Amino acid sequence: MAPGREITLLGAGLIGTFYTMTLHGPRSRDRVHTVCAATDEEARAFASKWGIPRAVSDIVKAVEDPETDLVVVGLPNNLHKTAVLAAVRAGKPVLCTKPLGRTAAEALEILEAVEKAAVFAGYLEDLVYTPKTLKALASVAQGALGRILWVRSRETHPGPHSAWFWDKDIAGGGAIVDMGCHCIEIIRSFVGKDVRPLEVLCTADTLVHPIAAEDSGIGLIRFENRAIGQFEVSWTFRGGMDLRDEVAGTEGTIWLDHFLRTGFEMFTAVGEGGYVAEKAEGDKGWLFPVGDEVHALGYVHMFADMLDALDEGRAPRETFFDGYVVNAVIDACYRSAASKRWEPVDLAVWRTSGAEASKREKGVAADDSRFKLIKEEKMPDGKTKRIMKDIETGEILQVVREG
Repeated sequence: MAPGREITLLGAGLIGTFYTMTLHGPRSRDRVHTVCAATDEEARAFASKWGIPRAVSDIVKAVEDPETDLVVVGLPNNLHKTAVLAAVRAGKPVLCTKPLGRTAAEALEILEAVEKAAVFAGYLEDLVYTPKTLKALASVAQGALGRILWVRSRETHPGPHSAWFWDKDIAGGGAIVDMGCHCIEIIRSFVGKDVRPLEVLCTADTLVHPIAAEDSGIGLIRFENRAIGQFEVSWTFRGGMDLRDEVAGTEGTIWLDHFLRTGFEMFTAVGEGGYVAEKAEGDKGWLFPVGDEVHALGYVHMFADMLDALDEGRAPRETFFDGYVVNAVIDACYRSAASKRWEPVDLAVWRTSGAEASKREKGVAADDSRFKLIKEEKMPDGKTKRIMKDIETGEILQVVREG
């Protein structure tokens, strides 16, 4: 087993809390050694709560700590580039929270910097690491759903927890850059990361909140293999956080509900008496607590993959290139929302792994050389009806068989 790593954590907000809970949990040999927050007071309070030896408010000092083996960026979006470039200059491996940048141009600059310096980097996209998602992805990889045709990903809640999310300049946008980044990478993971996203049709609006950014958005992503991705994001949903994915293929379907309804339901007239779950809107009445939040939301598997990849000298499941592609899709979404038409996904860099995709591409086989099966169905009278296409004539036929 590799020795534990001393980690510098940049950011002491909610995401920093989730990261620390995870890092100090199952992989307890890895520890946050230095925390950097906006003020010394905030850093000291966070350090005291989590038993972290060093607390600072200067990003460069935190990164250049000689005892630091790894930098974890959990800062507002406008500071991601500053933090990653500081890690690159210090020659330190770096993990960055989503989105990688505010724009594709910013993300590409970050990607090129780590690659030029040959610095290990990982993209902290927790929602592709949820236990349910990993199980579903394994099934898709084995061909259980055949060829993937359509993926829908939804994330909605009443709005972010910190002021900077609501500032368009700091965040780079609103609900689409905040949550659409999750949905887009979930969609890519199911469709196949080697499949290039070609164009986007998106609508976005500010329906409720007095902000410059959008608080709601819906988008369609068309891929080069004709698969369609659909995302729905909103900061206007009441009742907690709703995370759902649907995957449809030629041979099957997967439905995933990650958070709002987890099988843990509780009613209390007096109040739960504390934190219930992320984005919960109250602590009385019917509540839906989460048994192990960092596990359910993918943080445990995410950090295990990142740290194991660093130990083993391999790339993690989620890389800075993935973050760049996500930012490029988001850019196209904002252009489409403004133009009201399909907009191309502009990728200055595109790479494929060359991995075998035959299992994903398994479709419905032809009955024989002339006829293709469209659909087969058992009817109420016990007979089997088969809808066929004559390849030579184009005629649609039906054949009814007993039993």
